[in-house]
Amino acid sequence: MLPRLLKRDRAIMIAALTVLCGLAWLYILSGAGLGSGMGAAAGLPLRAGAVASRDPGMAMAAMGMGGWDAGTWALVIAMWSVMMVAMMIPSAAPAILLYDRIRLQPRSRDGDRAALAPSWAFASGYLLMWLGFACLAGILQWALERAGFVSALTMGSASRWFSGGILVAAGLYQLSPLKRLCLSHCRSPGHFFTRHWRPGTIGAVRLGALHGAFCIGCCWVLMLLLFVGGVMDLGWIAALACLILLEKTLPWEPWPGRLAGMGMAAWGVAIFAA
Repeated sequence: MLPRLLKRDRAIMIAALTVLCGLAWLYILSGAGLGSGMGAAAGLPLRAGAVASRDPGMAMAAMGMGGWDAGTWALVIAMWSVMMVAMMIPSAAPAILLYDRIRLQPRSRDGDRAALAPSWAFASGYLLMWLGFACLAGILQWALERAGFVSALTMGSASRWFSGGILVAAGLYQLSPLKRLCLSHCRSPGHFFTRHWRPGTIGAVRLGALHGAFCIGCCWVLMLLLFVGGVMDLGWIAALACLILLEKTLPWEPWPGRLAGMGMAAWGVAIFAA
């Protein structure tokens, strides 16, 4: 019975992760709820009866003053949250699937059925950490727009010095010991579970949150690159998602990340020298 149960449960989990990731990408492709035209380009929500009469000059002035209302804050944080799901679920899938496999084998936990917490608890803890990161990213986007480093119209860099600085910082971080430490936990979920396993649902949420924290430590500077190319630029989102996936899954660790880091740093220096 156990092999059949493992096979069926694994198929259900893979299907659930695929649907979740697909819905997140569809949300991004549809504009992340930001509408179209001036409001979508600026990262501002479109409201019935308001945008039709909005003067573009007045809208730009309001954006320059950082005039976000509650609806704008909600949409921007939702945008970042869904974007993190779309980018991180593919690279987190091996850890989630491994946890799902472990929980169905009580022999590995000395028969302790309290250890058999559902996989959604582990995944929820992981995603909660990225939700917190999304909230901080939304606040940072607001602050950068107010400071004039990020354009409210394109949600991308408005300063070559800012672009160059982010690229150099990201490149150097890719080569840092802290990056390698966090990446080692992401690349070896089995070793991570052995060291940090806790029984029960609360333990599973804690385990997922801790794994998410290591993933954030691994990838947070890469996410800042979205402010360079544009927060909703699909090319940048896809490129960063692919880089993160390759870093965590390819056997040639740590060379993909190091090569990318050297390229980022060189690009940043080239922008400074231009």
